[in-house]
Amino acid sequence: MAKAGEAPLLLRSEFPNDASYPSLSPDYPAFHILERELWEETGLLPEGHPWLKPLRYPVGTKQVPEDYPFLQSDSLSLHEVGVGPVHAGVIEPGHFRFICRGETVQHLEIQLGYQHRNVMGLFKSGDIRHKISLAESIAGDTAIGHGLAYCLAVEAACGIQVEGSLAALRNIALELERIAMHLADLSALCGDVAYISGLNFFAAQRTIIINSSLAICGNRYGKRWLKPGGVNYGINQEQIRILKDTLNKSQRQIEKIAAAVFTDPGVQNRFDSTGTLSLKEVRELNMSGITAKASGWAIDTRKDYPLPLQASFEPLSCDTGDVQARAWVRNQEIIQSFSMIYQMLEGLGEVKASESLELPPVQADRISVSIVEGWRGRIVHLLKTDNTGNTQIYRVYDPSLHNWFGLALAVRNEGISDFPLCNKSFDLSYCGHDL
Repeated sequence: MAKAGEAPLLLRSEFPNDASYPSLSPDYPAFHILERELWEETGLLPEGHPWLKPLRYPVGTKQVPEDYPFLQSDSLSLHEVGVGPVHAGVIEPGHFRFICRGETVQHLEIQLGYQHRNVMGLFKSGDIRHKISLAESIAGDTAIGHGLAYCLAVEAACGIQVEGSLAALRNIALELERIAMHLADLSALCGDVAYISGLNFFAAQRTIIINSSLAICGNRYGKRWLKPGGVNYGINQEQIRILKDTLNKSQRQIEKIAAAVFTDPGVQNRFDSTGTLSLKEVRELNMSGITAKASGWAIDTRKDYPLPLQASFEPLSCDTGDVQARAWVRNQEIIQSFSMIYQMLEGLGEVKASESLELPPVQADRISVSIVEGWRGRIVHLLKTDNTGNTQIYRVYDPSLHNWFGLALAVRNEGISDFPLCNKSFDLSYCGHDL
């Protein structure tokens, strides 16, 4: 990773004729996910990989295997518990295989891939400049995060950069999404420990925030708000006034609710020291977002690669790495995002969608990379064009790709009944992983 303010380096390597290479994972554990992905997509074998098994589906297929090679034990003191892939309600499909001693989890293995939709393949067909709806659908709860990453990648490939008030408005949209989704998680965490007041009050404030996006662009999740070159929906002075007033009232309510939640003995009893993830683990496995910050790693793309007209801030962190830390950092990021929005709204005049830049043709033989700090963590989109300007490669990196393994580590030595609470404290995306 390049240092703050420096452009990332792109490296290239020729593979041997025997389609194999010495695995990097034993020395650099974060590569274990990427090597598994490369192996299943191309057949290139990482020799010596410590955990070589399908990430989404076996080599040469596009279907989740029925006989996935889960870790097993023949010990009479251990038993297995399988959960999913079908879950109650509207939860996306994924299979969780626990090995337990009594009620204590010794090992959790997570099998995903059920939500694979060939997203990266769909980006390669047709004009890449007209794929905003696809980008917003990568993970429905991150329409702005992935939408903005797509816009930045396409704009770079076209040789333009959005600045000024248009950039500020897109940053405001990103922070509104962060506030809304953190509120949704705090609400669900309260629900998991039967703290009904927190469940309802946080959920009500989340509705107020997403309705603010609705009032500007016509969609509560911000879909169709952004587009390559700028925005589809601007904002006028009356909308700015209403947004400021709404956010001020909402922030005061959220601070009152949070004060009650984070001082309640029953809540703290369930949150504190549950599902702990160490700083060493998050660093070695290249985790990001709340997952990393709650374990003491104050890493944030907005700091390393700031966007034009972005408000000033300092990344937050906590060093306990448990459910309490992940909830606390979420709450603090909400307050921080309010502050960032106020900064960006200050002096912002009317923003007209008609001020958006016209997109020139995509340049040939070009590689563009965009990096955005979504509410879950680091989002990366890469676009490579061929010698005619058509899309040759489009890759998407959602923070869930690495962070799911963090959940598996966090539940070790926890009671299996605490798994739902731990799971919600990470709140990772199935479809963002499966793509």
